[in-house]
Amino acid sequence: MPPHIKEEQEELWINQQGEQLQDITKLPFTAVPTKNTGKSTFPCSLCGKQLTQKGKLSRHMRIHTGEKPFPCSLCGKRFAQKGDLNRHMRIHTGEKPFPCSLCGTAFAHKGTLELHMRNHTGEKPFPCSLCGTAFARKGDLNTHMRIHTEVKSVVCSLCGKGFTEKGTLKTHMRTHTGEKPFVCSLCGKGFAQKGHLELHMRIHTGEKPTFPCSLCGKQFTEKGNLNTHMRIHTGEKLFPCSLCCKVFARKRDLNTHMRIHTGEKPFVCSLCGTAFAQKGNLNKHMRIHTGEKPFPCSLCGKGFAQKGTLELHMRIHTGEKPFPCSLCGTAFAHKGTLELHMRNHTGEKPFVCSLCGKQFTEKGHLKLHMRIHTGEKPFVCSLCGKGFAQKGDINTHMRTHTGEKPFPCSLCGKGFTQKGNLNKHMRTHAAEKPFVCSLCGKGFTERGKLNRHMRTHASENL
Repeated sequence: MPPHIKEEQEELWINQQGEQLQDITKLPFTAVPTKNTGKSTFPCSLCGKQLTQKGKLSRHMRIHTGEKPFPCSLCGKRFAQKGDLNRHMRIHTGEKPFPCSLCGTAFAHKGTLELHMRNHTGEKPFPCSLCGTAFARKGDLNTHMRIHTEVKSVVCSLCGKGFTEKGTLKTHMRTHTGEKPFVCSLCGKGFAQKGHLELHMRIHTGEKPTFPCSLCGKQFTEKGNLNTHMRIHTGEKLFPCSLCCKVFARKRDLNTHMRIHTGEKPFVCSLCGTAFAQKGNLNKHMRIHTGEKPFPCSLCGKGFAQKGTLELHMRIHTGEKPFPCSLCGTAFAHKGTLELHMRNHTGEKPFVCSLCGKQFTEKGHLKLHMRIHTGEKPFVCSLCGKGFAQKGDINTHMRTHTGEKPFPCSLCGKGFTQKGNLNKHMRTHAAEKPFVCSLCGKGFTERGKLNRHMRTHASENL
């Protein structure tokens, strides 16, 4: 049969079916008494469903005819029932007549409120028949079932990871290519996923939609994070580590944890080769090379590479010192500073020089000390080429070239390049001589002068 004749016959058959359907719906509805109750019902002539009222049968027939007689006056979308149109209008009006009695969040539809209440009650009426994991929503259960039933037929050619959908593989490939097609129109930052861009935009708009925990009050900007947080209260931990028995609330947390055992560090810096177990740590590391400081202080304008560092910096402005010493009461803005301070009380010096055995309270002090042994002088004067072990020393040295003397004597006006030299000078005015010879009792203003004096006693004994 020629193709054009076949198409004409199919179109004719469809038109005939439509005419028959229209004819059926125009027929008068006839009530039929039921055998059990004796009450009259109105059966659907197409599917046989029994309706108790003539009006309900009329509405039911729209399922078969596709009729939608209630159009939205604002967007033109049509609905089969007037109630559906009324609920739809809340999208345009913003009306949310169903508030949560526990946290105050309001919803446009009663069903959405009922789903929301499960966040508070912990109700999960949809259990998985294969592994027993329960879910608050049927849709979440359906998504979960793919773990058991779906074959991951789409495989990444680079790392071998499997996916159930081609679109998911396409998004995954961006982790290998570095492609970021979703660009912020305000700051130019790119993202691999559209959802990540939408979250980023809140930095610029200041929008902070909050999802509060009904048990402890903690606020979250993403609903998924709230759901994960709720497992802290319920004790639900679904993903155990097979090597150390540690349990995690999220599968991705387990995957990241496994790198501790395997030593895997898949995120490598393209500039210096440093490898990281987590992508977030690589992103933070890259700011060392780029100099990017995306977190500015709103009070003084100083920029920071990490949000946590900005939060610590803000204590300079607020004066907040939440870490008090339990022995002397001195308070500190940072926990690390308190830990260093405690060594003044305990005398602990955990950083030992492997060459001479000298001990230090801070790792940075040991690092500086090691330059005495290695002779390393990484800070070089650009004018005379002289090298220094510490940055502060080169800053002081530069004053020999500039002639700057920022430490003047308040009594005679004489200037000094270093504060220590000013302190020595002040003793000449006060006649203070703190360095005393143990042999003859003569005093000196400087230790160096005492050392030279001691040589006179050594020569007397010869």
